[in-house]
Amino acid sequence: MMQIQCLYSPSARQLIDLSLTLPEGCTVSDAVQSLKSHPDLHEHLKDLGTAFEDERGLGIWGRIVQLTATLKSGDRLEIYRPLLVDPKMARKMRFKGQGKGRTGLFARRRIGSVAGY
Repeated sequence: MMQIQCLYSPSARQLIDLSLTLPEGCTVSDAVQSLKSHPDLHEHLKDLGTAFEDERGLGIWGRIVQLTATLKSGDRLEIYRPLLVDPKMARKMRFKGQGKGRTGLFARRRIGSVAGY
């Protein structure tokens, strides 16, 4: 028998951390089946279903894996939820909110100079 850790974040700043005991040579698909019957995940099963259907929703130690990947003892199985906002757009909006005159290259200007120079 081997021990793996399963992590799932249903929303921001919330984490579900489960320890699973599975037989040796178990695949990610087998771990998913055991998770679907786990008592702590009743309210999150509908979210987990969409993550399991999309193979980009599962990873081991931060690397996306397929359902046929073999697990080893000590692995950390991660269940990813879909992004709500594109990271590039979020960065643009943060920069726009800060204002270009107070950040980065534009933080210190000489008196009388034009912004950006």
